[in-house]
Amino acid sequence: MLDLQLGAMMAQARAAGMPDLCELPPEAARGLYRQILAAADVAPADVAVSEFRDQVGDSPVQLRVYTPHGATAALPVIVYWHGGGYALGDLDGYDAVCRQLCHDTGAIVASASYRLAPEHPFPAAPDDAWAALNWVAEHAHRFGGDASRLAVAGDSAGAALATVAAIRARDAGGPAIAYQAMLYPPAAGGHDGDFPSREAHAAGPTLTLRTVAYFNALYFGAAAKAADYRGAPLLAPSLAGLPPALLQLAAHDPLRDEAMAYGQALLAAGNAVCIVEYHGLAHGFVSMGGGIGAARLAQLQLAAALRQALGA
Repeated sequence: MLDLQLGAMMAQARAAGMPDLCELPPEAARGLYRQILAAADVAPADVAVSEFRDQVGDSPVQLRVYTPHGATAALPVIVYWHGGGYALGDLDGYDAVCRQLCHDTGAIVASASYRLAPEHPFPAAPDDAWAALNWVAEHAHRFGGDASRLAVAGDSAGAALATVAAIRARDAGGPAIAYQAMLYPPAAGGHDGDFPSREAHAAGPTLTLRTVAYFNALYFGAAAKAADYRGAPLLAPSLAGLPPALLQLAAHDPLRDEAMAYGQALLAAGNAVCIVEYHGLAHGFVSMGGGIGAARLAQLQLAAALRQALGA
């Protein structure tokens, strides 16, 4: 059963004639996505904010860093990547989410931008995420961060980027990551599998299967499928030796089953994994904490797991 507050919000959107994101060209879809994110978001928490820009190889690094007021010692750092199907979303759209995560955890949150499709198709996003992670690990002292207490996190496409960055860090021998937190990741990268939720929730309510296919085509090109694990974490040759993980899922989400399959694969590979499914919620709930009580609870549970893992 869909959460009553979420159901009422979706009814209002239908009554207003809101189109599906896949019905719009990318630039128009980006504008609508900003409006969707703002509709039920939390009020911006009062934390300190700074901006950093750099270049690492071919990847531009753009970070918005959120720090609790009054910090007197180096704080753990959470690198966060936003959602949006690799084609939508930006630092502004996730400002309230990251402010709240900083406030709730007492840790520094480094919100990392990445280049979007179709202008910058696969593998631009995971390459940019890897560059941002390495930059943060090297420069955390510049904003009062403790790089020895480092976590990666993200929602939707950003969740996939977070766990791919963790895999790359394992293979490269660093940076050392203490924890990974993923919200409803697209773990299969357009590949087929035993994922009944794709059909069960093809019509949404918040993310439709048509829009998933739209994003995959924009990001992966004509094949609309990931070439390797950087776009589909389930394709990783090995998932052993990864950081402990929190995986938060939404029952009313076409991506639910592939995200669950990824969590089970992490467990089978010997990792410590906590999987939490929110039975009334749908894809995108991290941005709904201001209007939906269950979504705010999910935010608090995310923060609690990160605080415990990082000693924040």
